[in-house]
Amino acid sequence: MEQPEFVFTGVIFQEEGGYTALCPDLDVASQSNSIPEAKAALLEAVMLYLETALENNLPWLRPVPRAEDPRFVTPELIVATFPYKSKVEGCVV
Repeated sequence: MEQPEFVFTGVIFQEEGGYTALCPDLDVASQSNSIPEAKAALLEAVMLYLETALENNLPWLRPVPRAEDPRFVTPELIVATFPYKSKVEGCVV
C-alpha cells in the first residue's frame, strides 16, 4: 500500500515584528523572524497536525474562511505563496 500525498498551499505574510506562515487549507499557522524560518515552522506544524488528526480519526480538512484568509483580506502583506506536498507517516490507502 502506498502513502497518500497531500497537497496544500502555504502563505507567508509580514506582520508587525516578523512573519506569519499559514496553511489556509488546514487553518494551521506559525510565526518567525524570517521567511525561511516561518516556512520551515509551518511545514513542521502541518505535519504534526495531520499526523495527530489522522491517528485519532479526526477531521483534518478545515479551511480558513474567505473573510479571514490573508490572500483576500490583506494581499498587500503577502511575501510568498508556495505549494506544499507531503506524505504522512503511518497513513496508507
